[in-house]
This record gives sequence, C-alpha cells and structure tokens, in this order.
Amino acid sequence: MKPAGTITGFAFEHAVRALAQVLPAGAAADRVLSTYFRANPNLGSADRSVVAETVYAALRNRRSLAACAGSEFPRDLALAALVRVRGLNLKQCAHFLRDGESELLGRIKAVALDALPEPVRHDLPDWVWQRLVDERGQQGAVELARALKGIAPLTLRANSIKATREDVIAGLAATGLAAHASPFSPHGVVVEGKPALQRHPMFLSGAFEVQDEGSQLLAELLAPRRGEMVADFCAGAGGKTLALGALMRSTGRLYAFDVSAARLAKFKLRQARSGLSNVHPLRIESENDIRVKRLAGKFDRVLVDAPCSGLGTLRRNPELKWRQMPADVEQLAAKQFAILVAAGRLVKPGGRLVYATCSVLAEENARVAARFLAATPDFQPVCAADVLQSRGISIPDAAAGDALELLPQRHGTDGFYAMAMERGR
Repeated sequence: MKPAGTITGFAFEHAVRALAQVLPAGAAADRVLSTYFRANPNLGSADRSVVAETVYAALRNRRSLAACAGSEFPRDLALAALVRVRGLNLKQCAHFLRDGESELLGRIKAVALDALPEPVRHDLPDWVWQRLVDERGQQGAVELARALKGIAPLTLRANSIKATREDVIAGLAATGLAAHASPFSPHGVVVEGKPALQRHPMFLSGAFEVQDEGSQLLAELLAPRRGEMVADFCAGAGGKTLALGALMRSTGRLYAFDVSAARLAKFKLRQARSGLSNVHPLRIESENDIRVKRLAGKFDRVLVDAPCSGLGTLRRNPELKWRQMPADVEQLAAKQFAILVAAGRLVKPGGRLVYATCSVLAEENARVAARFLAATPDFQPVCAADVLQSRGISIPDAAAGDALELLPQRHGTDGFYAMAMERGR
C-alpha cells in the first residue's frame, strides 16, 4: 500500500469502529464493511476509502501488527496499520492521537520484523504456516505467504456473448479507465486501480463480469462444447456458470446446482444480465438430493468447485486465515470427497469431471483427488496442461503432476487447484 497523506480524525475513528466489528465477526469482511457503510451514510468516498484500507491492512497483517503494538485492541491495530503498512508518520497522525499514543507509535515503528517468529512475521496462524512449510519447503512457504498478503488485482471476464475482450478494454478506456488483457485467460481483462464498476454501462449491459483469472481458467479446463449437457455442481455466486455458458455459446443445457436459495436468487440477476438462455439454476438439499441422483450418467461435463477453506483467496478475504482451524479443514476434506463422489455419478462414459478448490493445502486438493481416483477406478486423470494447450493457453510453472496449480506469486491469480478426470467408455 502506498504511503498516504494526512487522514482525518473522523475517518480514523470510523476505521477503529469498523475494525471492532470485523475482528470478531464470522461474516466476510466485505459484507461487514458494506453494512457499516450503509449504517453511516455521512462517510464520504475518501473516508470510506480510509476505513476500508485500514481495516484490510489490519486483517492482512494482524499478527505482526499485534506484535508491534503489544495488543489486538482495534485502536492499537489500526494505529499500527497506519504506521507499519500505510506509511504514515507521527506528524500525520498527531491530530487524532490520545494521551500516550505518541509513545505507542514510537514503539510500533521500532519493532524489527526479522526478530519475530516466522508465522507472526508472515501473518499466518501457526498451523497454516507449518502446513505450508511441510508441503512446499521453507522458501516456497515464504514466497506464498508474502504473496497472500498482497492486494489482488481487479480482473474482469469479457462476456463473449455480448462483447470481445478488445471491446471491453476500449469501452473502459472511453470512460477514463485503463485496462489491459490478462496474461492467460483469453477473455480476461485487468483494470488498473480499484474503480467501482457496478454502475458502469458495460457492466449493466452484461458485457463483463468481475472474475479472477484463475476462476476463468477453470471453465477453460472443463472445456464445454456447444450443445452439451453440463453441470456446475457447486455454483455459488455463479461466476463460473456464466463463463461456462459463454463458452457453450448459450447452447445445450447448463445446470447450476447449489444448496443456497439466496445465492441462486442473486445468480439469476447475473444470468439475466449475461444474455444466456441455456442456464437452469436448481437448488438442491445436498449432494445426495434425489433430483441429482435422477440425472446420473447424463452429463458430458461436470465442474466441482468445492466448498473449501479459501486460503488461496487471502488477498481478497484476509479474514479467512483467522477463522479457519485444522478441524475445519479436516471436515471440509471429508465433505469435498462426498461432493466429488456424488458429482462423478452424473458424468456419462467418456465425459469429463473437474475437481477444483481455491485452497493451497494438499489436504483439500491432491489428497481429495487421489482418494476419489482410488475409489472410482473408471475415472482417469487428464493432463491439465495438455487440455489448456489444446485451447491455446500456456501457463508456466502451473503443473502439479496432471493437475493445475495456480499461485499468486507465480501467476498473479488467486490460489487454485484443479484436477481434470475423464470417465472410461
């Protein structure tokens, strides 16, 4: 984060209050902040920016800031974030400091990060840090941890039903927004800065959707064809469903399964904007819903972007690392296997199944895929690099055996794992 100029005491006090709500919350930080901003309409855009940047800086760097400040009180964390992350000096903060806080800022600035234990220095829970070291080695863990503390770029997917990538880049430029093609996805667009796009004419017309490049590449790995029967088994907010529908050119039949009626209701608004007519959202009770079982063996392609720890998305959702525990990952891995088995039953002979997560832990990734392959010998892995190469996509250093692994420090994407498998004829 670039050093900032003097901020107002009004904005800082709101940053402290917002952080106090975010720290203990079970909900996503962006939702808590959205609720906070609606409840405080007197905050201007500059003030909201200060609040959001301070809150996210505190979440990303929570352990090291707490070590510097000597506490996890929201005000102390917010002050530490201003000094250690945002680069403010004592003079820029003096007008809103309380008694004794000048000395606190001095102590915060004086702490040498290199003297802190590695998990604290890299702002990860001890157990996450140890897993990364065990799985990737010391240097690999350091590189990934540093990348996960970064800020994700704003990436869009041009909706090829309505616009080309070049159309989207030109349309953004016409409204003063700089953007360029993403390096790997044929439909990806990276926007400079963090402009609000919800009211942009091209967004409202359905010409693009906000979607990480890694998420776009999962759709390319499934590689649906026109006229096929395809399922997005854990559709969630529907971003990958829309990407699949565009690749199918709105032909065939595309099911969006999810257990959440609320998520599917929001997805229907995105679907209407997209112009796709081949998508059929369907709420299910679980992976073993009777309506799912009735469709066994009927699908050409099935995508399972399974519920996971989300540890590959910490640049966007830094609060996740403080909410997850080892027992949660163990439970998730069991759930992921159950979902994958149920989804596999949908695939017809010769069809393709893609298992994916936005986790960086082997327990949720390679081990789940290996367990599934051992339990269902009629499925065989397909080399992800070969599939993507056949679609004109080459991604350096992304091969994890037959699987695909995307990492922020290598590819600029969120952390993703994906294994493509095909059912024998």
